[in-house]
Amino acid sequence: MQYVVRVALDAMGGDNAPGAIVQGAVEAISERSDIEIVLVGQQEVIEEELAKYTYPEGQITIRDAQEVIEMAEHPVTAIRRKKDSSIVVGLNMVKQKEADAFVSAGSSGAILVGGQAIVGRIKGIERPPLAPLIPTENGVSLLIDCGANVDARASHLVQFAKMGSIYMENVIGIEKPRVAIVNIGAEEEKGNALVKETFPLLKECEDINFIGSIEARDIPRGYADVIVCEAFVGNVILKLYEGLAGTLVGAIKQGMMSTLKSKIGAALALPALKKTLKAFDASAYGGAPLLGLNGLVVKTHGSAKAKEVKNSIIQCVTFKEQAINEKIEKNIILNKTEEQRG
Repeated sequence: MQYVVRVALDAMGGDNAPGAIVQGAVEAISERSDIEIVLVGQQEVIEEELAKYTYPEGQITIRDAQEVIEMAEHPVTAIRRKKDSSIVVGLNMVKQKEADAFVSAGSSGAILVGGQAIVGRIKGIERPPLAPLIPTENGVSLLIDCGANVDARASHLVQFAKMGSIYMENVIGIEKPRVAIVNIGAEEEKGNALVKETFPLLKECEDINFIGSIEARDIPRGYADVIVCEAFVGNVILKLYEGLAGTLVGAIKQGMMSTLKSKIGAALALPALKKTLKAFDASAYGGAPLLGLNGLVVKTHGSAKAKEVKNSIIQCVTFKEQAINEKIEKNIILNKTEEQRG
């Protein structure tokens, strides 16, 4: 019997809500029969958007939530005060097992705070990290952490490496994923205090394939499958990645349209160019899961369009099928037991 994954989707979060969110939901269920979506938000607004589409109605329902947490609001205050917001209601659905996952393009801060306060951490997890997939020459790598813990400790980074390895092996299918820590050089003695403290701890981990340091220029080349760093560094890498990709695409288009000869060349090269650029389209890989929680919470870009919303929903199926949370919990408990014996 086919297992159906139930996803609570924040219909009010993000720059393009509710239009792109509802469209992404419709596209997801049109592509997959093993998904049910609960659109969380202002019922009358959602119904108006849904009326634009034809879809299998049994796969989409609405959970009314009249409040909206705005991007500029203080996360802790918003989570406490706006109990009827789409984010709080959606997270409570995961906590109460009414949904297998919660997906939102809304306030990052509110999702991070709410994820820990409402859904809660797996026992033994010190800090849940945000872990997006980023495109590389060889496919994708997992950047962990990219926004949740700007003041991480060495023990946090070690857990990030372990959770990232579990995710890449089971969701992406990479056997013994290569784990590297972001550094300013390849030598072990280089780096700031956090990197110097974390490096030997990662070397001692027998349950990960640690390959040492990785410099920023080698990340797009795909030299590592799991890229470990604290959130400040990770967020800078992610934003630079996205900005540079957009700039290069714009420059290429401008150059190809500059002269008659370049336009003719562009027409010939267009199929190959489209294929290459598609591989570096971050929206194809969905959102960033907040790993280490008692349920699945996925944060998509605030500017997410329907394609990214759809892919963020679909990635929840693999996450649940592969029992990622259960494997993370088993790994953490096993390591804690071994530490106690030692």
